[in-house]
Amino acid sequence: MFNRIISFLFGGVRRGMFDNCKLSGEINLLLKDKNGKVKLNRTIKNTITDAGKAALAGLLLLDVSGTAFDCIAIGVGSPSATALGSESTTNGGTRRGGADVVGTRVTTTVANDTAQFVTTFTFTGALAITEEGIFQVSTGSIMLASQSFAAVNVGDGDILQITHKVKVA
Repeated sequence: MFNRIISFLFGGVRRGMFDNCKLSGEINLLLKDKNGKVKLNRTIKNTITDAGKAALAGLLLLDVSGTAFDCIAIGVGSPSATALGSESTTNGGTRRGGADVVGTRVTTTVANDTAQFVTTFTFTGALAITEEGIFQVSTGSIMLASQSFAAVNVGDGDILQITHKVKVA
């Protein structure tokens, strides 16, 4: 009888009754030249910031005000825990948000468990991009997630599509 009670109480762990939830994500960088030829297609893992986790927790609560995340920025440095190291503001690399970033929910493990942000940068000059991040608004604000990576060299007329996913599972 004791074994049945223990199995009933703790057997749910194996059946998925108790969840462990965490955030994880990835960034896909798809670079094409002005003629549409793919120059680079790279997917890397990202880092979720502590400030981003706190902001997400606030968004769950009616009594805590908060702003959703809707901007993607790129830079030529290395991100800190709260900001990009050297955010780009020239040559077509200015932060994108609002109608320029398409946010959707997609399925990774269970239905609609992943927030997906997609935007495209069209460059008017050369940059060696080494970092990317998701922010709340068009200037300053809380950074949800970011990552640094080996330089992605872009030139005049190049198009970079960034797909940044944050999975809640």
